[in-house]
Amino acid sequence: MEYYLGLGSNLGQREKNLAQALKKLKSQGISLYKVSSVYETQPFGNTRQPWYLNIVVKVNTDLPPNELLKKIEKIEKDMGRTLHGINNPRPIDIDILFSEGHVMKNKNLEIPHKELIHRNFVLVPLMEIAPDLIHPVLKEKVNRIYKNCSDESIVRKIKGHISI
Repeated sequence: MEYYLGLGSNLGQREKNLAQALKKLKSQGISLYKVSSVYETQPFGNTRQPWYLNIVVKVNTDLPPNELLKKIEKIEKDMGRTLHGINNPRPIDIDILFSEGHVMKNKNLEIPHKELIHRNFVLVPLMEIAPDLIHPVLKEKVNRIYKNCSDESIVRKIKGHISI
């Protein structure tokens, strides 16, 4: 199955955290197909924290969404993430954004990610690697969703692809 994942880090060595998370995904048998450039982004929600580095990756795995989520949560925990509060600083955050056009919602997971349409820090790197990807609920391309997004937070490309 193809997935799009959003990764972010604003604690510690942010770029190394992103690279380490990509390595850990690969070590779990998850194939990386496309990786966006690295973007420095203004914090969303809780703005009294360090800026983030964000990327979006297209991956492939045989894992169903809930099993992929378990692997992601283990990677986040192993890298020092704690689940205290919403929009708090973290060494790594990994979100499942899309899953091969599938739509699902349960108590642990919603695909497509319910907030991605409101967040430039996801839409800008996603638009770089998949501008014509169609949101399965809205039936709109990512680039059009970005044009209609009301988020005015700063997102600036700082580096090409991350080295892993």
